[in-house]
Amino acid sequence: MKFAIASSSRVKLILSCLFTAAIVSACATTGRGMPAPVEDRNKPKTPTVSKPAKTESQRPVSKAQNPVAVADSATKPGYYTVKPGDTLIRIGLDHGQNWRDIIRWNSIENPNLIEVGQVLRVLPPSAEAVAESVVVKPVTSPGTVTTGQEPAAGTSSAKPPSSVPAEAPDETQFFSWPAAGSVQSSFDESKNKGIDIAGKLGDPVLASADGRVVYAGAGLRGYGNLIILKHSNNFLTAYAHNQTLLVREEQSVKKGQKIAEMGSSDSEQIKLHFEIRKQGKPVDPMKLLPNR
Repeated sequence: MKFAIASSSRVKLILSCLFTAAIVSACATTGRGMPAPVEDRNKPKTPTVSKPAKTESQRPVSKAQNPVAVADSATKPGYYTVKPGDTLIRIGLDHGQNWRDIIRWNSIENPNLIEVGQVLRVLPPSAEAVAESVVVKPVTSPGTVTTGQEPAAGTSSAKPPSSVPAEAPDETQFFSWPAAGSVQSSFDESKNKGIDIAGKLGDPVLASADGRVVYAGAGLRGYGNLIILKHSNNFLTAYAHNQTLLVREEQSVKKGQKIAEMGSSDSEQIKLHFEIRKQGKPVDPMKLLPNR
């Protein structure tokens, strides 16, 4: 009986070993016949996120942002590139234009801010064909780029300017003296872009010719309370350092009309600083004013 039990136990042990060996062999055979998959690292993975946004260089560039278009405009007559210290009033004065027209021609939304390097149209579109004949004087005055005390945004919607004579009929007879005092300082294009006329506080300042007020305010550094009149497509006159301004922008004035009272705003003494600009370029007023 003991022999039978022992034999039975031995048989079970042998069968268990044979079963285990068969499983191991089967696994080994399967492993040899079906190798484990190998990852191909050269094959790009399928993206699991949405397509990324276009980079800045891939986005469509508007005409105003296109550097090629800007560079092309900057070299054309009738365009001007903003420099440090520029203001719209200064640019208008130096190009013989109403600063409000420059706002309108360039669709400027905020007239209180212009950027260095910004290219501005300084001639009306209809004048581009003959822009080669326009004298453009660059602005070199230092300072920050701001229009100072110019009116806030929204003024660019002002109505188009009224008509003015296209040409002065006779330059030597066109202008009259804007004040009765003697000349203190003569014209020097590099140091004094006009003449300084002596006087007393409150003395009348007169329009030198028929025209229209294109600026009245204190937004141009060094000029104090300033009036700029446009007389034709060629001529502007400027009246600086006034105590009181008696006219407003867009107002028409007549030759000899009182437009201000003499003062010392932004100046160490009472005087009238008077300039004549032809196509934006300062000219000696003494050559255009009558003898007295």
